This record gives sequence, structure tokens and C-alpha cells, in this order.
Amino acid sequence: MMGLCRDCYHCGSMDRRCHACGSPRLVRHSELLTLSIAHMDCDAFYASVEKRDRPELRDKPVIVGGGARGVVTTCCYIARISGVRSAMPMFQALKACPQAIVIKPDFQKYRTESKRIMAMMRDLTPLVQPLSLDEAWMDLSGTSRLHGTPPAITLARLQGQIEAEVGITVSIGLAPNKFLAKIASDLDKPRGFSVIGQDESKTFLATRPVAILPGVGPAMVRSLEAGGLTTVGDIARTDLKTLAKTFGQNGLRLHRLAQGEDHRPVDPNQVRKSISAETTFNHDLKNYDDLDDQLAPLAEKVGRLSRSSNFAGRVVTLKLRGDDFKILTRRRALPVPTQTAKTILGIGRELLRAELGSGPARRAFRLIGVGISELVEAGSVEGDFFGEAEKRSLASEKTADALRARFGATALTSGRALNRKASETD
Repeated sequence: MMGLCRDCYHCGSMDRRCHACGSPRLVRHSELLTLSIAHMDCDAFYASVEKRDRPELRDKPVIVGGGARGVVTTCCYIARISGVRSAMPMFQALKACPQAIVIKPDFQKYRTESKRIMAMMRDLTPLVQPLSLDEAWMDLSGTSRLHGTPPAITLARLQGQIEAEVGITVSIGLAPNKFLAKIASDLDKPRGFSVIGQDESKTFLATRPVAILPGVGPAMVRSLEAGGLTTVGDIARTDLKTLAKTFGQNGLRLHRLAQGEDHRPVDPNQVRKSISAETTFNHDLKNYDDLDDQLAPLAEKVGRLSRSSNFAGRVVTLKLRGDDFKILTRRRALPVPTQTAKTILGIGRELLRAELGSGPARRAFRLIGVGISELVEAGSVEGDFFGEAEKRSLASEKTADALRARFGATALTSGRALNRKASETD
């Protein structure tokens, strides 16, 4: 079977070790030299960057996240051995791994390293589609003549380059499409390189849970399982008419994926789907006024982000996490898209009031968030689409953005924030 050495990049028919250098780090697959869609995922990215910068932490469990009231943003693989996972409440993580070292996230540093890695990828192909700071798809079709090697070898060299120059490890999945490539990148973490070919894809997927399919969240899992569909193979064997009748177009999409088919292109211009901000409280909150105080600066942040990225949102979403860690979301569609903090806050308040009433809530909350989704380019909705009040708010907030850009983020402070500081001083 065709094999690739991940240390010397020798490629040929190999068994257990490289015939050129003797390394056991081989990738062997019958379709190795014909596949060109890849998914690259940094291994425990934030924690890996922190360990790189603090070598004394190399053999210690590291958690990147908030304080005792926060959640785990990510953690190293040593911490994962103790049962720590991303999004786990911090008190649970420290109970599972009390010796862990907790580090506050430094997102500016992570963004800088992400840009370095993405630039290395774009040096190989313009078809790079980031999913987040630490993962992206690549399409290396037609690059063999440019680089003088098949995509598999190019990817192995990229993996080595990132490790040598950035100082962290990445895992790579190679497959005939985006769906399978993303699954492959998670098969052999950390520092993995896995291949899923088209010929084996249906068999490979058959026993996997339905939650592995893109777009299948907890609610969809319950709906599928209620219909007797617990594995991807169950979906693949189900009649198309039955799936379409029960799940509509989504049923047809899931059936294609269950066959290992995914025709989505790697799109470097794909726009983000939402803009949001959230905060976790130091103490649980129940009163509307207290929650509203936390909501206002989040709405301002979402408004600034939407204006700076030139997007407007058609839907405003309020997010609350209870003291039992269950998440509650409420959404409202707008007649026209918005990018103003005034509108975002106004809708967020209405959703919050509808959920809590004007007095103390029946339950306490530990987190609140607000965001916009169904984004469109702001330039496409200006003019007569905005009402006069929205236009005035937008002009005022853009003026504030310009002043902050010129004189600093603290150049303007809302009256609400000043009142809050005054009450805290009293």
C-alpha cells in the first residue's frame, strides 16, 4: 500500500517503517495520492501556545479559561486525561484535575498566531476557508505542478513547518470532501494525519452516531432518534421519500452526507454567520435590572463589531445560562437588518423582560449574552431600508466609533456606565 513518511516525506510502497529513514510515522492509504481536500486543526491551540511560551508548563495540566465562575475555553491533553473538557464549568474542571494550572485567555496572542498559520496555508493554495482561529479547510486541487508534490506530501510538510516555526502541533485530515476531512482530522489527535477515502466512507460512517453529521445538534438528535435513526448507517438505509416527508430538505441533505457525499466547495470568501458577546457573572443574578446592566455593554460591543465588519443582522438572539448550566435562547426577527447597539439592546431587553417579567426571576442566571445573525452586508440595506430613527442612531454610533478610533476606547463612556460606577463607589 502507498505510504508517506511524515519525517522525511519519502513516498512509496511501505509497511511499518519508512524505507528511507526508518521512521514509524507513516500515513498509508490506497487513495493517498489522489485526494486534495484537507482539514487542519491545531491541537489544544490556546493551551499549546501558552505551553510554548512557558516551557516549565510542558508536562503539567493546563486549563485556559475564566475564574471559578467561568468555563474551560480549552485545556491541554494532560488535563483531558483527568476528564477536563472544553465548555466544562471551571469548578468541575478543578475538581476533576485540582493540580491544573489555570491561565486567563490572551486572545490577541492567539489571533496573532492564527494569522501566521493561516498565512502558511495560503502560501500553498488560495482556497483556505477558516472555521475559527485554530482550524480551516484547504483545497489543494491542481497544486501538484506548482509545488512539485501531491497534496498529501505538501500537507505533511506544512505540518512540520508549523511545528518548527510556530512551536505548536496540528492534526490534518485528508479526504475527498469537507465533511470527511473534518472527521479525519479528529481521528488521531494530537499531531495526527488521517485519511478517509471515498471508497470506504459509507462503511466508515455506518456505525457513527448521527451527531457526527454537520448541523445535527441535540434537538435534531432527539428528533432522529425518535424516528429510530441512531446511527449514520440508519439514515443511509432510510428511503429518501421518508426522510423528505419527516425532515424536509434537511432530510435529503443528511441522506447525502450519510453516503459520504458533500458537494460544498472550500470557500475562502464565506462570511461569518453571527456576531455575539456574552459575560459570566461573579455571582448569580435574578433581578431584571441587574441582568439589564450586564446586557447593555454587550449590545454596545456587538454593535461595534457589526459596524467594523460591515455586517447587519436580521435576527437578535438573547442567551441566558441558568445556575443549573442549562442554556436558554430567545430570538426575534427584525423587519430590516440592524447594526446599532440601540436596536440590539432594545430587542434584547424585550426578550429579557418577556422571559423574567419586571421582578425577580424564578431562577438565577450565571451568564447572559446577546448577538445578531442572518447577516447581510451593511451596504446592501442602507438608504430607504432603514427608518429615520435607525438612521440617526447609526450615524450617532458611527461618530462614536470614529472618536474612539482617534482618541482611544475610553474616550467615550455611556451615562449608564457612569451611573453604575457611581453606585458601586457609593
